[in-house]
Amino acid sequence: MTTRATEGDGVSAEAGAQVLVVEDEPQMRKFVKIALASRGYRVIEAESAREALQHATAYAPEIVLLDLGLPDGDGLSVVEAIREWSKVPIIVLSARGSEESKVLALDAGADDYLTKPFGVPELLARIRVALRHAAVTKDTGESSVTIGPDITVDLLKRVVRRRGEEVHLTPIEYKLLVTLVKHAGMVITHRQLLEHVWGPGSSERVEYLRVYMTQLRGKLEDKPAQPKYLRTELGVGYRLKVED
Repeated sequence: MTTRATEGDGVSAEAGAQVLVVEDEPQMRKFVKIALASRGYRVIEAESAREALQHATAYAPEIVLLDLGLPDGDGLSVVEAIREWSKVPIIVLSARGSEESKVLALDAGADDYLTKPFGVPELLARIRVALRHAAVTKDTGESSVTIGPDITVDLLKRVVRRRGEEVHLTPIEYKLLVTLVKHAGMVITHRQLLEHVWGPGSSERVEYLRVYMTQLRGKLEDKPAQPKYLRTELGVGYRLKVED
């Protein structure tokens, strides 16, 4: 297959970013390519796991869109292989919509998961979030994060404020919030959160996570039972919703 880099004339904050699209279905690949190129992204195409790894190494894309059902192997092996040497954002685009498939992909190292069929606006929004997160991760000077119009997290002073008033969080609540903040817009699985906040060996204690998430919502959300920011990804984990 011939690799092609395509530039469109669309305008976006991430215009010019290079995207590796790994998809063996020609029609789907064409659909994604047109959607991205029209917004100014440069598209590199791959239709197999082997090509995906070759292009990821040769072109160093800024983001990877990856189908799981590839002709020469499962896309999960591609995620795991890339994660051995790169932190490039990976968004899985797959017809496998089960909770188990999402958890496996995210735990393997994918940053997000979009189930087919999907709309162009949602795809573009997920890409923008992933690229912004990658940029923030590189910026070691980032010290304060705003969640919506009312909540700020000062990462240097370890202070959380809501509508200007300091919110008292327990050490566990704070660590949980910071983990979500550092992956804002991304789905974090139960296992990832548990192991990061409570440590190795805690991955099965999901009830702990639910209790602390309920407490955190009670302190930060206007309607804790209908959270605006601390969103549940049913059966998978949680996502800190960010304004797009």
